[in-house]
Amino acid sequence: MPVASLTPDTTARAAIEELLSRSAYALDEREDAMLAACFAEDALFSLRIAGGDLVGPFEGRDAIMGLMRGAWAEQTDKRRHVVANVFYPPADAATVAGAVPVRSYLALMATEDGVVQLLCTGVYHDEALWNGERWELVRRHLDLDKSY
Repeated sequence: MPVASLTPDTTARAAIEELLSRSAYALDEREDAMLAACFAEDALFSLRIAGGDLVGPFEGRDAIMGLMRGAWAEQTDKRRHVVANVFYPPADAATVAGAVPVRSYLALMATEDGVVQLLCTGVYHDEALWNGERWELVRRHLDLDKSY
């Protein structure tokens, strides 16, 4: 797979979109190894809830996975992270060298006691980087529209 350019080709776009879907699936199904493989070793993750204070950044795959495992331990419901409206804005000076910026919507749903509800919506601000073998998330920031 070629190194990403400012405008990813169709093959790169499909692979990056699969990466986003795979990370959502792995998170929902608690597929630890699959989720970890979605993030670069030195990835950064942060989030902001309803315009509040920045949470993070969590630095490195191990810290990110610690956050995810902690969330799993607290959940009593079944989650579904639905990623949609994926697009590729131009890179800017803050973008990791060689990374492809990606934006997408999140709709987070949960099922508990037979009831399905929409918990929250948000926007992912991702950067994906080709590591020579596969695409990985090197940066992920999530802006949630409300707390849940």
